[in-house]
Amino acid sequence: MRVDVRPVQKLRGAEPLDVTAPLAQMLSALAGDTVDLTHVRLVCDWIQYKSNFRDVVDIRPVLAHPAASGEDAGPAMIEIAVDLRRSEDVDVEAATHAALARLRSGRLRRGIYLEPWTAGRTSCIWRFNALYWQALGHWEAATGREYERALPGGATDARNLTAVHELIHALFRVWDELDARNALPDELYVVELGVGNGGQARTWLDEFVTLDRAHGRDYYRRLHYILCDYSPHVLARAEAAVAGHAAHTSAMVVDATRPLSALGFLRHKAFLVYVSNVYDNLPSDEIARIGGRVHQVEVRAWIADDAAARLAAEVSSSPDAVPGLVDKLLRLGPELLSEAMPAQFPSVGDAVGFWRECWGAVRLEERYVPLEGLDAYEIAPGLSGEHLRPQLDADGDVRLHVNNGAVASFAGTLPLLHPFGRLQCLDLFVESAEQYHSGFHGPGKYDGSVVNWVNGPLLRQIGRRHAVDVTFTPFRHGARSSITTLTASLHD
Repeated sequence: MRVDVRPVQKLRGAEPLDVTAPLAQMLSALAGDTVDLTHVRLVCDWIQYKSNFRDVVDIRPVLAHPAASGEDAGPAMIEIAVDLRRSEDVDVEAATHAALARLRSGRLRRGIYLEPWTAGRTSCIWRFNALYWQALGHWEAATGREYERALPGGATDARNLTAVHELIHALFRVWDELDARNALPDELYVVELGVGNGGQARTWLDEFVTLDRAHGRDYYRRLHYILCDYSPHVLARAEAAVAGHAAHTSAMVVDATRPLSALGFLRHKAFLVYVSNVYDNLPSDEIARIGGRVHQVEVRAWIADDAAARLAAEVSSSPDAVPGLVDKLLRLGPELLSEAMPAQFPSVGDAVGFWRECWGAVRLEERYVPLEGLDAYEIAPGLSGEHLRPQLDADGDVRLHVNNGAVASFAGTLPLLHPFGRLQCLDLFVESAEQYHSGFHGPGKYDGSVVNWVNGPLLRQIGRRHAVDVTFTPFRHGARSSITTLTASLHD
C-alpha cells in the first residue's frame, strides 16, 4: 500500500497540517475491510477551491484493461482519496467504509448520473462552462455581481499600471528598431484574447496614448487593437469600455481553442497577443502514470440523490427527470428553456435558479483507464501524446493535466505572431512536473465556470516544436503569487 501526501508545503510553518487523524481513520477502515491492501493507494490532497467536484472521501478504480477491450474491466487497484481541508467536518472512517461498500456493489455513488464515462475534456462540466459565458448576463443578474468579482481578490492583475508600462515600452523598443531599418509595417496589430469586462483593454489603450505622446513616434495612429472573446455579452461590455478608442479597436467573437479560424488574416502580423485568465478555463483531460503504466482519467458527472430530489421538487418533476432537464438547459440556455417548458420554468429567473443549483450540486466520479500508446492519443490537432512523455517518465507515479484546449489555443496563436512579436499570458501555471506531486491543481469551480491550472512544461515542449522560446516568470506586480506570466517569442 502506498500513501501519497501531496500538500507538502502545509506540513510545516506556524500552523502545520496534521494528517495523522484522517490517515488513521482511513487505515482503521481498511483494517476492518476485506480489500487487498497490496492493491490500495491512499492519496491526501488539500483542495483549495471551496466549490469543487470531489467528495471528502473518493474511491477511484484503476482498471486492468481498457473498458472497451471486451475483457474484464474490474479494478486492478483502487485509489482512496481524502480532502484534508474538509476532513475535520466528516467521519472519515465511516465515509471510507461506505465508499468501499459501494465499490463492491458496483455503484460508487448514491445519486443520478448526467453522462456516461468519458474523457475529462468531453465531460458535461464543459457544457456548463460554455453556458456560463454564453448566458453570463443572466448569471450576473442572479448573483448581483460581475464575474470578475469571483476571481481571488475580486479583480484581475492584468490592469496593473507598472506591468502595462513595461509591456508597452517593450513594444516601442521593437518598433523603433524595425522602423530604423524601414521594416515596420504601416499597421501595428495587438490582439487581446479573453477581454473580461474591457478594463484591461481600456487601461492598456489609455496608457498607450500617454506613453506614445511622450515617445513622440505617433504609433497610436497606426495601432489596431482587436478584442476577442467567446462570449458576445462579455465582448459587448468590453467594446463599451473602450469606446473612447473606437477608431483603433474592433471586436470579434473567437473560439480561444481555434484562434486561426477567425484571425487567420493576421497570420505573421500581430506584434502582441495578450491573454489573461483564459487557458485555465479551457477543456482538459488528465493523464496519470500508475505503477509504471499510463492511464487516462475518465469521469462522469453526477448529482447526489438528495440534491436531485430537491431540484426535482422545485420544478414539479421526479428525480429521474433531472438528467433530461439538465441536458435541455445545456442545449437551450435559460431563456429558451423557459419558453419551451413554462410549466416547470415560469420565468427566465426560474431557469437560471435551476441552472445555479445544478452547478452547485454537480460532482465528478473518476476512474483510471489504461492508455494504449501515447502516440495514439491526440492532445490537440496535429499534436500527439508523445509530448507528455518527458513528464510521465521523469519521476515515478504522477497525475497531470493535458490542457487540451489551452494547447490548441497556444499552438493556434503562434502563427499569428510577427517574427518580432510575442505572446504574453497571465494565468495559473504549473511550471514543473514536480509541482503535481505537491498540490492540487484542479478542476475547481470559479462561480459558474471551471478552472484548471495549466501544464507549463507541456506548453514549453510544444513551443520548442514551433522553434518558439517559452519562459515563465512570477507576476511581480500583484499580491497573488499564484499568477505567472508566460512569454512566447520567435525572436529573443
